Amino acid sequence: MRIPWLEAHTPFPPAGQALSVPDGLLAAGGDLSVTRLRQAYSLGIFPWFSPGDPVLWWSPDPRMVLACGEFAPPHALRKQLRQIARSETAADARIRVQVDTAFADVMAACAAPRSADGGTWIVPAMRQVYEAWHHAGEVHSVETWIDGRLAGGLYGVSLGGMFFGESMFTRRSNASKIALAYLVQFLTRHGVTWIDCQQQTPHLASLGARPRSRQAFLAHVASAIRLPAPPWQPGWLDSSGQLRPLPQTPPSARAAAPLTRAAPSGSSGSACDTALGDA
Repeated sequence: MRIPWLEAHTPFPPAGQALSVPDGLLAAGGDLSVTRLRQAYSLGIFPWFSPGDPVLWWSPDPRMVLACGEFAPPHALRKQLRQIARSETAADARIRVQVDTAFADVMAACAAPRSADGGTWIVPAMRQVYEAWHHAGEVHSVETWIDGRLAGGLYGVSLGGMFFGESMFTRRSNASKIALAYLVQFLTRHGVTWIDCQQQTPHLASLGARPRSRQAFLAHVASAIRLPAPPWQPGWLDSSGQLRPLPQTPPSARAAAPLTRAAPSGSSGSACDTALGDA
């Protein structure tokens, strides 16, 4: 069965017209721009394609969703989160969860090849447009910093009262899960109830995510995107989900301190799934 080919100004077909094999493939082509992406996500559609392929647009049925109220971290992670919370206000806290302070580094880490063939779905064109969308204020990163270094995190799209998880990575044990746990608290605090996880994986299911029918997912998205968006801005998250300003560094300290950057994207231990997944 053929799928529609989109020109630059061709509207998306209804998501219900997506193929069942491969699951959710809806259309191909069209431009990869912030405007097009905003329209797609508002309709429950996302891009996913390999290097050298045209842009492919998807809306799978069912859709994996993590309801914030159903997030179920394992015992070891719950224990670690309690330990982090006890020291989160200390000036020398070893672990800090921050928002939008290293977006490009998070995307680079998520785009790092993790398979033997060196493939990645976060192709350069995707990185470019999502970074532009980040600067437009609707794509955000949640980052786990350990001992001053970026240890893991995730990024995703925030439209109104809906968060669409894109990808996550980790360089230290549980670093991406810590970021996810803090994201859940932040979203819950601001009335966001669902995180779109796109693809079904056992890892996501173990954290409380479960499949929802396309019909239920699209109905939720249509309602949620009309709600006010959370107050995203660069800062750090406490364990209650409150986004706090970054501490001010005295000018003398800034001049003396080296710039801490993420490790090279090919560094050992980075991992990203095809969606918000197995990191």
